Amino acid sequence: MAHIQVPEGLPGIRGLLAFRPETAGPLGALADALLHAPSPLSPGERELIAAYVSDLNDCTYCHGSHAAIAACHLQDEALVGAVIRAPESSPISEKLKALLAVAGRVQQSGRAVRTEDIERARHAGATDVEIHDTVLIAAAFCMFNRYVDGLATSTPVDVAGYRERAMFVATHGYSAVTQAGDRVPR
Repeated sequence: MAHIQVPEGLPGIRGLLAFRPETAGPLGALADALLHAPSPLSPGERELIAAYVSDLNDCTYCHGSHAAIAACHLQDEALVGAVIRAPESSPISEKLKALLAVAGRVQQSGRAVRTEDIERARHAGATDVEIHDTVLIAAAFCMFNRYVDGLATSTPVDVAGYRERAMFVATHGYSAVTQAGDRVPR
């Protein structure tokens, strides 16, 4: 049960956005800018970063949501699972492995990011924009994860529910979800 009275039937951040619509718009816009807007990193790669950081933060709701959205974009649920479990041994580019390592450092602490981590990412072909976006996604998801778990929101156990909403979000973005409210698939 959530620490505050949120609308029933809206798990995770969805209940919090419905509870406080004044913050829903800006948070949806931030998520869109980070994960859905044009970027040198694909939407699937950015969603992987969000899912990975959420998993490191043990935020079940955010991990499940963003892993499902990443799988929609990448059309490979098994790959997403492999990346979350062991990015260094998964079949992804060296650049994405290096960026996930940077994201993991940010999850520990912004000051945990070392020059060697950035050099590794650059050596693997990451641009300054890709490094910037990785750090910002990781930092923002630490905030989103703490928001969701700090208020003890409910977490669905049915993976199918994540998949259904993932298709809507992957297609329409996060602002569409916050504007549509609960009219999108549960």
